[in-house]
Amino acid sequence: MSLPFLAAADVAERLTPTAAIDALQDALLSGLDPEADPPRSALAVGDGELLVMPSATAAHAVVKLVTVGGEPRIQGVCVVFDATTLAPVALVDGIALTNVRTPAVSALAVRALAAPDARRLLVFGRGPQAHGHVEAIRAVRAIEHVAMVGRDAGRVDELVAAADIVCCATTARGPLFDGSLVPDHATVVAIGSHEPDAREVDDALVGRATVVVESRGSALREAGDVIGAIASGALREDELVTLADLVCGRVSVPAGPRLFKSTGMAWEDAVVASALVR
Repeated sequence: MSLPFLAAADVAERLTPTAAIDALQDALLSGLDPEADPPRSALAVGDGELLVMPSATAAHAVVKLVTVGGEPRIQGVCVVFDATTLAPVALVDGIALTNVRTPAVSALAVRALAAPDARRLLVFGRGPQAHGHVEAIRAVRAIEHVAMVGRDAGRVDELVAAADIVCCATTARGPLFDGSLVPDHATVVAIGSHEPDAREVDDALVGRATVVVESRGSALREAGDVIGAIASGALREDELVTLADLVCGRVSVPAGPRLFKSTGMAWEDAVVASALVR
């Protein structure tokens, strides 16, 4: 059987950031429940691991297979099945898919959380996810100024204090900045890790912020920024807000900083891959 393969160029051609954001929003509005996703499974392979992420939409069942620790560090493929016939219908470059869906999920949260007049974006990281987030966030807010911070932090305190939106897309194991400096009106997005012992933001921010997650289950399994803050007492589990509740208007966000902590979930791959195949 020969299946069509959607490479990175095909993914970019078929789906704009806005289309990916809208597909995710429509899925949540139509009743998709992120809590129903099975946990991400991992298998140790050599010096790395194989991650398996299955999920489904009304139209397609999708399994993303990703390896971490090889050369290049992250590689993968996504298999798309027809939900009615259960026949495989396409293969998608797994990294290209991730590089679209992760910024789109963050931008969906930013669309709901950030001040309408947000103009200044600060990004920690300089890799594909960092650049993808700039493009996606520009699709939902009229960003006029972007600052990107790499390993040489430089003027971090000054940049954080002036930002409307802060995006953390790094492999950091510890907080990147002093959360007490984040302005009350600002929105912070942290997407760099799905490991329970890794953090990009500190308790000073989490304790002040409304914390939004893709699902409570995934956050409590994998989100170090959430797990660490609960362990320290800076956050209670019942204070977590889900992205679905936010998008569907079931919750209102009080004044103060907003934090969206993402671990990446299979339902997001399924929604975006289904939109690509359609």
